[in-house]
Amino acid sequence: DTTLVDADAMDASEVDVELGIELKPGVESLANDASIEVLCLACDSAAGDFTVRSMRRRAPKPRDVVIEVKYCGVCHSDLHFAAGQMSGVTGAVQYPMCPGHEIAGVVSEVGSEVTRFEVGDKIGVGCMVDSCGRCAACEAGEEQRCAAGNVPTYGGTDKYGRAAQVPAGRQTLGGYTDRFVVHENFGVKIPSSYPLELAGPVMCAGVTTYDPIDAFGAGAGTRVGVVGLGGLGQFGVKIAKARGCVVTVISQNKSKEAFARRCGADEFVVSSDEDDLARHAKSLDLILNTVPVYHDYAKYRALLVDRGGRQVMLGLHTGFIGALLAGNVVGVKRSTLSGSAIGSVRATQEAMDLCATHDIRPDVEVVPCTAIHEVYQRLDDANDSGKRFVLDVAGTLTETTSKEEMGPPPTFAAVRKRPTVVQAVWETVKILVLLRWR
Repeated sequence: DTTLVDADAMDASEVDVELGIELKPGVESLANDASIEVLCLACDSAAGDFTVRSMRRRAPKPRDVVIEVKYCGVCHSDLHFAAGQMSGVTGAVQYPMCPGHEIAGVVSEVGSEVTRFEVGDKIGVGCMVDSCGRCAACEAGEEQRCAAGNVPTYGGTDKYGRAAQVPAGRQTLGGYTDRFVVHENFGVKIPSSYPLELAGPVMCAGVTTYDPIDAFGAGAGTRVGVVGLGGLGQFGVKIAKARGCVVTVISQNKSKEAFARRCGADEFVVSSDEDDLARHAKSLDLILNTVPVYHDYAKYRALLVDRGGRQVMLGLHTGFIGALLAGNVVGVKRSTLSGSAIGSVRATQEAMDLCATHDIRPDVEVVPCTAIHEVYQRLDDANDSGKRFVLDVAGTLTETTSKEEMGPPPTFAAVRKRPTVVQAVWETVKILVLLRWR
């Protein structure tokens, strides 16, 4: 736990030694404020070396909700950010870092002005915890496109005063924690009938696949391809099927065909088999590419129909960033290749309600918090199981957990085309000019 001295008693150059944050004038001693002490599963470096530690969250404000976290899903993006793999684009990671944006829990306290939630309600939190609330995008309910920038659930900076951290200046702490504080506008109602251990992945993987399916109007008869069948891909298959689409799963080999069929896939294509790709040429209206590492995404263009066919990149890597920028240049609705990151709070609620109505359940493996190193290793090794991993926070996050119980940290493979601003710009040029994909 980081201890701060009273601002009046400290030298102007005094800093929080652990975080390297210069203490701002007016910051009071934590012993005298109403901030909340919480347990976090946080990593100390880009090696992904997690430990359980005591940290602090802000005192709840009038429109804040305090959540007793029961479960938190583990997203591949958590690994990317914890390992500093996106720092060339998003900036340096501040350690200790607590990831997690697939939060599912129960409301334990509400502020005096909260109207959307009551104590005892099931609640989820996804990929962001604030936005400006004033720009055209925010007013249209598209906070993820906030002109001034939304505030990510972890690794972000409080810009508007509704995502304050303790101490001031610390990057936002995510959901690998026993308690979470969030403004009510960024909470998602989890239907009472939906299992909490399954709800967390809906907050990220669910809405990430739902949003482009909905945005491009995919419905009855739409032929949708899903590249990759990990935790993200399985949601794409199930949500597309719930909307009446004909779904084709595209994977490197046949090892996941049985799983794809269980998820509801109508067709299965082996991407490493050129003959199989040729047999399915011009057979798809929409492709959701969920692969989380850089790869040859251009090859899937041949699977799209000539008029109106689109591939949407969802996995986080340099190709995704290039596709996102290229789509913005050409116009997302016009571009045959684009990127889609997270959905709005409204879209997340729609995805949650769709999953509850159609009983869409992700294939998850609930694991103790002590298994986090093993989970990260499995994700880095391509997650052949296709399952979404979910941390049992309420049952296994304890202050007595030792480093020995956590086991050795993961050994991350070298990243092909580690994302940087230069790489992202080059990828965009390649898409627009060399590949002529627009």
